[in-house]
Amino acid sequence: MRSSPRPVQIPALLISGLVLALSACDLEPFDGIRVDDDHDLGDVEFPTSCSDAVQAELERGVALLHHMTYVEARDVFREAAEQEPDCAMAHWGLAMAHFQPFWGEHDVEGGRPSAERAVTIEASTERERKYAEAVHAYFAAPDASLSERVRSWETAMEELHRAFPDDREATAFYALAHLSTAPGDPSVQDRTSTLVEAVLEEAPEHPGAIHYGIHAHDVDARAEEGATYARAYEDIAPSIPHALHMPSHIYVRLAEWEEVIEWNRRSADAALDLPADDGLSLHYAHALDYLMYGFLQQGRDDEARAVLDELREGERYQPAFGAAYALAAVPARWHVERRDWAGAAELEPRVPEAFPWDRFPESEAMSHFARGLGGARTGDLDGARASLGRLEELEAASREAWGDEYWPQQIQVMHGAIAAWVALAEGRTEEAVEVMSESAELHDGMEKHGVTPGDLQPAQELLGDLLMEVDRPAEALEAYEASLETWPGRYHTLLGAARAAEASGEEARAFPYWEELAELPEAAGAHRDGVTEARDRLPGG
Repeated sequence: MRSSPRPVQIPALLISGLVLALSACDLEPFDGIRVDDDHDLGDVEFPTSCSDAVQAELERGVALLHHMTYVEARDVFREAAEQEPDCAMAHWGLAMAHFQPFWGEHDVEGGRPSAERAVTIEASTERERKYAEAVHAYFAAPDASLSERVRSWETAMEELHRAFPDDREATAFYALAHLSTAPGDPSVQDRTSTLVEAVLEEAPEHPGAIHYGIHAHDVDARAEEGATYARAYEDIAPSIPHALHMPSHIYVRLAEWEEVIEWNRRSADAALDLPADDGLSLHYAHALDYLMYGFLQQGRDDEARAVLDELREGERYQPAFGAAYALAAVPARWHVERRDWAGAAELEPRVPEAFPWDRFPESEAMSHFARGLGGARTGDLDGARASLGRLEELEAASREAWGDEYWPQQIQVMHGAIAAWVALAEGRTEEAVEVMSESAELHDGMEKHGVTPGDLQPAQELLGDLLMEVDRPAEALEAYEASLETWPGRYHTLLGAARAAEASGEEARAFPYWEELAELPEAAGAHRDGVTEARDRLPGG
């Protein structure tokens, strides 16, 4: 049996509005989108001593930074700097657009010259000097890690905020900096919420305050409060893919599947209209993953299949983490969520072939997780063992790529799940339960990663399935209900909980799960036996 470390709470920083683990990856020049000047970006107020000729563009660039539309912001600030070379805030903005704390990426060599230029220009005001010094703090150290740079920036932004507490943009950027240091820490989330709420009292449509407020609530136990921020973001920047997607970070945690579907369809369509240079934006692939997840939880398999086809029809995806994750997750979800174990066992990894998969071992791992589960569930134990071996290689590669333990531990959970089902197939029942329980315990110590709408199959749900296989329904029910605490409204967890409750002789506990399944759209009944089963269980069924 493969040993597992003790559960560790490792916060993850977001990509594309998501809480992501920090990496030291350099930015690719591929991720630009083009946003027309007449698009509403929200309410930003950023007075400077620069000329009126560039002032509007500076405020536009700040708004784009708040929307995490970095390459477009880079273009806006570059044009301002070319038009007015002695405008310190143009160089400040250009430097700001070269690091992305929530996305786990930065381009130190690309951003440092602008940061140095910003501090060497004799700015007209103390406020502007402090802005320049803050961004310079990020780039100054030659060999610092990304997390060390974020800490330096956060310290400088706190000083700026304290010096100018009425400056909305300073407060908003300080909120981002503070949250970036430890997004999984409740005290950091509380402080961030206080900061953004102060901004929103003065500017209810401030893009940064709303955006960072969503991030601060995209964690377990805070999503209900985050719904206010999600609703507010719906009203601004309607043509920016990332802004259209962001509310679903809250909706997916609340099992509001119609909202997840609506906003990610709009986000994907907007990303098609605003491509990443000459290819498909990470925002397009990312939205399709959330869209697929929403359809599958509602049993709308025909529409989910259309999403898979749409993803596969795309050409030249942006070589970024968000795209890599979706390219692996969407086809894996299609098989795993439908319990098509034979299809999962035959899932082809590293598709499309031209994509730089070696840079994204944590994404490739999902393909082998699906393949390994499929092999173990269909009796192809050699195939399952091959997946176990590949996951061990990818675990080591992810540790080297990311420099922390978040993704390696996620892969350990996948490895343990497959090993448990292999042990069950070989008749080693107690070992299977023990290994699967260890994997579930390990996973319980980790926050949901923002790049994903949800696991391919949550570890507690897997544990419930395994316990049902060995006729331990009471224990299975506890596992399913634990899973629903984190992953509400999941089709298979609801179905597992309902069946486990009935098998345990607890029909009253089964009823609300049957009731929730019975409320799924009519289309679900055409594909999911559990929906028909649920409707038969209810009065009048």
